[in-house]
Amino acid sequence: MPLQTVESSRLYRQIAEQLRGLITQGEFAAGTRLPAERDLARQLGVSRPSVREALIALEVEGWVEVRTGSGIYVQPPGHRNSTVARKAARGGAADSVEWGPLQLMQARELVEAEVAALAARHARKPQLAQIADALARMREEAQAGVEPRSGDEAFHTAVAEACGNEVLADTVRNYWSARHGPLFLRLGDHFENPASWSAALVEHDAVLEAIRSRDAAAARAAMQQHLKKSTSRYSASWRRANHS
Repeated sequence: MPLQTVESSRLYRQIAEQLRGLITQGEFAAGTRLPAERDLARQLGVSRPSVREALIALEVEGWVEVRTGSGIYVQPPGHRNSTVARKAARGGAADSVEWGPLQLMQARELVEAEVAALAARHARKPQLAQIADALARMREEAQAGVEPRSGDEAFHTAVAEACGNEVLADTVRNYWSARHGPLFLRLGDHFENPASWSAALVEHDAVLEAIRSRDAAAARAAMQQHLKKSTSRYSASWRRANHS
C-alpha cells in the first residue's frame, strides 16, 4: 500500500497514524530500517520537521527505535503500548496540549523574541534579579552534572513575567507546560548534552545582558538567536541519529 499525502494541522499525528498502519500491515517489518526522513517527507508531501515529530511520537510509543548513526528501525510488537501511544502522541493526558515539538520551537522563536524586547523596556529591578537568579541556577545545575532544565524554565518564565503583559506571560508558561510532555522530553534526549547546555548558557547570558541594558532590539535578537540555535542543534543531532 503506497503512502498517501496528508493534510491539516497536527500533521505529525496523521503521519504517525499512517506509519503505524503500514507497520501493522507488514509494509515495514520488525527489524527493518524505515526510509530516510527526506524520502518519507517527499512521499507524504509534508515537511521534514513534520516527519521528525511523527517519528519521535512513534519512538515514544515503542513502534520504532532510533539507532545513532544507523537509522530508525521498526520494533517488534512486544515493545508497543497502544494506550500510552495515543496519549504520548497527544502530549500526555487527555486535556494536555497537542503541539508538535518542532512547531512549538518555531512559535517560541517568534513570541519569546518579542517578550524579551518588552522585558528590556519594562523589567523592574526585582524582575531583573529573578532572571539573573534563574541563570545562576542553570549554571549550578550544569556544574553539578544535572541537566539544567529547571533553571532553563525558570529563566524563560522570569523573562516573560518581566515583559509587562500577562497574556504573553501565560503563553510562555503554556509553552513550558507542553515542554514537559513525553514527546518533548524524548526530543531533549536526542540533542541535549553538556555541550548544548554550555552553548545555551552563553546565549542566555546575552539575553540577560541586553535586558539589563534596556536594549530592546538586542534582547529580541539575542532571544531569537538562542532559539534558532537550539533548533539547529536538535536538527544536527537528529540527522546524525537518522543517518539521513
